[in-house]
Amino acid sequence: MARPDSPVVAAEIREAVDAGRAVVALESTIITHGLPRPRNLDVAHEAEALLREAGVVPATVGVVDGVPTVGLSDDQIAALAADDAAEKLSIRDLPVAAAKNWTGGTTVAATALLAHRAGVAVFATGGLGGVHHGASETFDESADLTALADIPIVVVSAGAKSILDVGATLERLETLSIPVVGWRTDRYPGFYVPDSGHPVPHTVDSAAEVATMVAASDDLGLRAALLVANPVPEHAQLPAAEHDAALARAWEAAREHGITGKATTPFLLEHLLSTTGGRSLEVNVALYSNNVSVGAEIARALAL
Repeated sequence: MARPDSPVVAAEIREAVDAGRAVVALESTIITHGLPRPRNLDVAHEAEALLREAGVVPATVGVVDGVPTVGLSDDQIAALAADDAAEKLSIRDLPVAAAKNWTGGTTVAATALLAHRAGVAVFATGGLGGVHHGASETFDESADLTALADIPIVVVSAGAKSILDVGATLERLETLSIPVVGWRTDRYPGFYVPDSGHPVPHTVDSAAEVATMVAASDDLGLRAALLVANPVPEHAQLPAAEHDAALARAWEAAREHGITGKATTPFLLEHLLSTTGGRSLEVNVALYSNNVSVGAEIARALAL
């Protein structure tokens, strides 16, 4: 059975890319799985508005009735935000979604792939997936890592989520030859906190510097993404002592309840939300907006 060209690219996005204008891709799992209602829809609209105010075209990516779409309409975003049955779709799920006509939010990996296919050069998200604790026994590692080794796009994030094994994640990024640069920092951010306890290999001070790196990567024919690690603003961070104590309690609760595998991440994040009285959610929103702003700067520099 014939299907539309995949991905479907909204006319505004296609025209902006063809004209060399600044475009930033946004993922949709933050809408379908990352934030509670009605905050999820508000944040989706705020991110798009922030980009437009900066002179950048927003390209929210998702899957609608099995069709990967770059540049979701307002109605499509609202429908995703309200859909209890929305799927969480990584790259390997896209063919299944096509066959079953699923609607869902795209992960970092799937968003990066679809945005790159549409010619979008910059993608702003919250945090990356990575290597989970104990992965040497379970091989529990996000598909984000291997996907980004073969998708040449700039990804702005607040590091990897602090519930992950950040040190092992950085080692895997090195093994996969995925460059990591700190946005005006020499420390790798830990999502809720600006310093995960690990350094970044390199620091960048401006969007122009990132644009030069992208040009050099293109000249060399490199296929990996460029990861820009952007720490949460200090005024919005979860204080390190509070974060560490809350995370320790979350891990203890997970062990007590026998939580393992795929259930671990949502359990830990929900426990953090409860333990911090909802403050972890506010940090999540603040760092996401900050990443979108930096993504806009970089997209404008690339469009020059």
